[in-house]
Amino acid sequence: MTTSSHIALITGANRGIGRSAALHLAREGVDVILTYRSHPEEAAQVVQEIAELGATAVALELDAGAVESFDGFVASVTDVLRRTWDRDTFDYLVNNAGMQIPMSFGEVTEENFDRVVNVYFKGVYFLTQKLSGLLADNGAIVNVSSAMTRFYVPERIVYSAAKGAVEVLTRYLAQDLGRRGIRVNTVAPGAVATDFSGGLLRDNPQVQEHIAGLTALGRIAVADDAGGAIAALLRADNRWVSGQRIEVSGGMHL
Repeated sequence: MTTSSHIALITGANRGIGRSAALHLAREGVDVILTYRSHPEEAAQVVQEIAELGATAVALELDAGAVESFDGFVASVTDVLRRTWDRDTFDYLVNNAGMQIPMSFGEVTEENFDRVVNVYFKGVYFLTQKLSGLLADNGAIVNVSSAMTRFYVPERIVYSAAKGAVEVLTRYLAQDLGRRGIRVNTVAPGAVATDFSGGLLRDNPQVQEHIAGLTALGRIAVADDAGGAIAALLRADNRWVSGQRIEVSGGMHL
């Protein structure tokens, strides 16, 4: 049994932005429940890194697009909270999990449309709904969106539209949950060099150079640029920020 003043639940935190946010929070003494859909070995590594920082973490498997599995996941979270922290609530929810299927308008199939929307909108909606009873009053939610809701990128039409829906959802949740003192905001990263899209941005110097030329700060982002912003938005210092979209793109396409 361990004690913590704050506990965060972060989806898709075995790698990339989610992992970065988890480690940033752990450095501030926040314990973490992190989820992974695949690669349990990566999740175990993040748990170990968080322990080395002096915080506590538990990894749970979750397919963020499989709404039918959410009741079982909520039961697992309830059990972990009780056994690990002797609590029945957690404080912060970060809806970060994602996947990518690059498709042009004419190439989109109903099956692929549903896969993307299930992860990025339907899943976010219903996971937040089902976890809301475990989210402590005066807590906070960050929904991870994308700078691509503001500007066009080829073959990202469904992804960007689903992210746009989440930005609207964020404003509605800020109102609906605000009476409980819960803040709800969106962080919208720009191009980040992770293994997303098969490492396209991370591994291609020409793409990185092109993006740097479109960005006011003159470089491509790394995961810590976005993960740090998520952690900062959850802090009590930002207690009066709710219903906002915070773009973390280095000034891309200004």
